[in-house]
Amino acid sequence: MGFDGRLLSGVGTFTAVVEAGNFARAGDMLGLTPSGVSRAIARLETQIGVRLFDRTPRAVTLTDEGRRFYTQVTPLLAGLDEAAAEAAGTTAAVRGRLRLNADPSFARLILAPRLPDFLARYPALSLEIIVRDRLGDLVAEGFDVAVRFGEPEPSRLIARKLLETRIVACAAPAYLARRGTPRHPRDLENHECLMFRDPATGRPFDWEFHKGREIVEVKTEGRLVFNDLPTKLVACIAGLGITQAVEFGLEDFVARGELVQVLPDWAEERYPLYAYYLSRHLPPAKVRAFLDFVVGALAANPM
Repeated sequence: MGFDGRLLSGVGTFTAVVEAGNFARAGDMLGLTPSGVSRAIARLETQIGVRLFDRTPRAVTLTDEGRRFYTQVTPLLAGLDEAAAEAAGTTAAVRGRLRLNADPSFARLILAPRLPDFLARYPALSLEIIVRDRLGDLVAEGFDVAVRFGEPEPSRLIARKLLETRIVACAAPAYLARRGTPRHPRDLENHECLMFRDPATGRPFDWEFHKGREIVEVKTEGRLVFNDLPTKLVACIAGLGITQAVEFGLEDFVARGELVQVLPDWAEERYPLYAYYLSRHLPPAKVRAFLDFVVGALAANPM
């Protein structure tokens, strides 16, 4: 079977609809009318024999087959873009827009301070950062890469570990002066603890403390429960209680004396940070550049 240029054109229209979210915005991107986009998608669906989108008057959403198709064709299109760039005399140009789904702590404490270096290194690249506490559906929502703390759940996404950081307990000096400093994890049962809601269960995370082979579980209580770690950290600095947090990103707060680590002998639990993307085969140059930058930046400041 020979190469069919109409199929490639249809695939390009398909990916534009996925990334734009509807036919009208995709048409603006491609210089087509919404009806022209609709006809192109209908032709592609006929060619490959599956329905790619569910269409309603209010929304256009990927079918399961459409989601799988997008996962498969995205790295292939990225490979074509890079091949064209190399043929034109450049080498895997890092350019365009990178859409990032970011964990709040990573975005605020780790990435944001390093953005000037990243943007200076890649002046032809723009970065859209969506901060939220759930991974969601990278394909349907048009993300290039996601970065999240915690062990990965089973999926078709490629998960690349970026680092492991300790879980530490900390508090503001004013709080410790008022309530005293705990000497053992069990002492926290008499303290005001700032809790964090697990996005997977909707319940506050349990607190554990690791020292060698010994693990102590503490039934912590507190009047404040958060679903955003940076906000919880600000509340901790304000003296509202003791909290647990990932150590990476806390250095400046500790150095300025805004936070003090408590129970340092019980801080051997480690927590991973992972990046997620669609395929290990021909990931776009912009995704590779972002991941390499993050890994390099983290290695330069290990915890």
